[in-house]
Amino acid sequence: MNQITVDQLAALEDPVVIDVREADEYASGHVPGARNLHLSQLEDRLGDVPTGTPVHIICQSGGRSARATATLTAHGYDAVNVEGGTSAWIAAGNPVDRA
Repeated sequence: MNQITVDQLAALEDPVVIDVREADEYASGHVPGARNLHLSQLEDRLGDVPTGTPVHIICQSGGRSARATATLTAHGYDAVNVEGGTSAWIAAGNPVDRA
């Protein structure tokens, strides 16, 4: 499985980030620009996942995003798991959007 650290993600210019947490978790704080697509809906909403570019998958700590990354990879997407998730993103002092 392809993986990236939060520091590597922060260094990317305009990455595609999908947050697979539930809506209330996403609203409490997420990577700026991340799209929310719940893990429970992923299989039904594959058409909402961009193609032709790496898609960085994040959750709270890395467990759900690892499952989502495996699912997307199996469907042919260039999916990359974000190690440590949003917890690591915040702990590293990166910006957070709240919605």
